[in-house]
Amino acid sequence: MLLIKAESIYVEYLGRDVLDIDQLELYDYDRIGLVGANGAGKSTLLKALLGQIPLQQGKIKREGTFTYIPQLEEVIVQDVQDYAIMGRLGVDRVQTESMSGGEETRLKIARALSEEAHGIIADEPTCHLDREGIDFLVNRLKHYAGALLVISHDRYFLDRVVDKIWELKDGRITEYWGGYTDYLAQKEEERQRQATQYKQYVAERERLEQAIEEKKSQARKLDQRTKGADRENSTDSGGRLGHQKSQGSKQKKLHNAAQNMERRIEALGEVDAPEAIRSVQFRQSKALELHNPFPIVGKDLHKRFGDKVIFDNVSFQIPLGSKLAITGANGVGKTTLFNMIRDRENGITISPKAEIGCFVQTGYKFERNQNVMAFMQENCEYPVSDIRAVLASMGFTHQDIRKELAVLSGGEIIKLQLAKLLLGRYNILLMDEPSNFLDIPVVEALETMMQNYLGTIVFISHDARLIEGVADQVYEVKNGRLVRLK
Repeated sequence: MLLIKAESIYVEYLGRDVLDIDQLELYDYDRIGLVGANGAGKSTLLKALLGQIPLQQGKIKREGTFTYIPQLEEVIVQDVQDYAIMGRLGVDRVQTESMSGGEETRLKIARALSEEAHGIIADEPTCHLDREGIDFLVNRLKHYAGALLVISHDRYFLDRVVDKIWELKDGRITEYWGGYTDYLAQKEEERQRQATQYKQYVAERERLEQAIEEKKSQARKLDQRTKGADRENSTDSGGRLGHQKSQGSKQKKLHNAAQNMERRIEALGEVDAPEAIRSVQFRQSKALELHNPFPIVGKDLHKRFGDKVIFDNVSFQIPLGSKLAITGANGVGKTTLFNMIRDRENGITISPKAEIGCFVQTGYKFERNQNVMAFMQENCEYPVSDIRAVLASMGFTHQDIRKELAVLSGGEIIKLQLAKLLLGRYNILLMDEPSNFLDIPVVEALETMMQNYLGTIVFISHDARLIEGVADQVYEVKNGRLVRLK
């Protein structure tokens, strides 16, 4: 059954083609992962297919009903019909205030799975979920009978749930069969094939251009000889004229050969060079020097919300220069611990020279009537040229810098928050789920930056690869305790 048919979709913003798609079809058996760079228009495409935004051109015909799991939206627990699913997802229908990002995501998913529809359209559904929540969602969606169209940068999730990838780039969709790993393999095959074709094209063009130059050079030499002969005052006109005719014939053949080769170059057409592998770089300021061997110390911490005990007699020491990861299920108190450190609550001792920079997982939730550059210049001592260089290294174009914050995607907002953090003069970074909403090249660049950071980093993450690549210590928050795993 054909659920959605879209034709001639066109959306333009600030002179850039956000969407320019001739035709798109979604069937009831489709299980599709939508991938692309931050700001490519993925969320815009989902909203267009659902009829939530007007099209500047084109038409969309919807035959089925869809449940939508949005990326950045508050949800209301009363909307959820299936409380059994809420229980499996670990959502408390009484405790809806001060939910963590993971708990909020679980509630969105519970609402979506409780509805009866022909398909689910989801925007980054695994963001903020712990490993248990991701595995539960994977199992539910693997056995889901309807269509699935999902934006995700979670490689683990995509490989287990989808069997087709739609890549959105420059406003257009390219389709690849298989999961995310299959998609990467096909992209690499395309790049290698393009590289081979381009190499052959360049070699043939250079060969022809060199041959043309040789023919023209030979023709010029003959021309010079002919002119030299004309200047000779000879009475042997018959032999001389015969020789000149022979020289002229050779010149003509050489010129014709050169013209033929020029036409062969034109027939080659243009073969594009393979696209360079995208490179993102996070620049960082030199961290302020800090000599305390344990710049953050917690002793006999107690924390509760109502009757719920978050921490019970917890103590810890965070070494200078360490990269410490904090894991644990949603709602156990990971972000609470961050807030306690940031606010220097009772029991927390911070080195007097510590300068703490914070990245929060809900950093995308703000409304400001200002553009990107104005936001970056707030409380920043760096000149505009340096700010532009940092933004450029993270993939922001000149056009992006003029954008209003309200029109940026979730991933772009996260990158902006990271850029602002990295321009600050800090020696301790607290980072709560920094890889959420980022596309994969940016996550890899973030991992490199964290590895090389001169100061101390304490970060919350459920991204197993990020933890493995960065953390020299790993702690789990569990049952009111802080348990060291590594």
